[in-house]
Amino acid sequence: MGSFTAAIIEIYNTFISSFPAWAQNFVNLFFLMILVFLYSFFIWKFYRFIAKKNIFGFDLNKYNKSSHPFLAKLFAGGFYFLEYIIILPFIIFFWFTIFTFFLILLTDSLEVGALLTVAAIIVAVVRLSCYYKEDLAKDLAKLLPFTLLAIALLNQNFFNFERILSHFSALPSFFNKIIIYLVFIIGLEIILRFFDFIFSLFGLEEVGEEVSEQETNESSS
Repeated sequence: MGSFTAAIIEIYNTFISSFPAWAQNFVNLFFLMILVFLYSFFIWKFYRFIAKKNIFGFDLNKYNKSSHPFLAKLFAGGFYFLEYIIILPFIIFFWFTIFTFFLILLTDSLEVGALLTVAAIIVAVVRLSCYYKEDLAKDLAKLLPFTLLAIALLNQNFFNFERILSHFSALPSFFNKIIIYLVFIIGLEIILRFFDFIFSLFGLEEVGEEVSEQETNESSS
């Protein structure tokens, strides 16, 4: 990976050296602008998904055509497991992976473990918040990533595009450590779903929603 990174940097230096000295800074800023735009577009496009309790609103249970009560419950349980314990965590994990990838490129730190931990904490906080109130989760899902972007932009080393290219050498370490965080995300979603099921079973979820709606109405009045 080190030779691959060196080759990319060499290609970039060869490309940018073909421009006059006064234009090289503009080319450098153009590439940085594209990177920041892609990061911002990703956060804007996907923060609503990560902040929803039921991200895609799948209804796999509609494929349950069994008329037998026991089989109906068995199929319903199987579809629930497939939808919320298998599919949903992988969608969340995709967001986590891309977000961490951008952090590796944008930040000045090459400590991949620290960046993975930061990304995992943000994902965990957003997912935990969406089970309480989705509006709070949406605010966190866009506020925290954009705050990290602002911190990166204020770093004087950020405007060195060659430094960003050199961060590609950290990607192998990223892929080696990411499995642990996949297990963490799946485990977190299972725990949150379990408590959500318990709350809904005893009617606590509806009480919480009524209190939240009452507080919203009082604040608006």
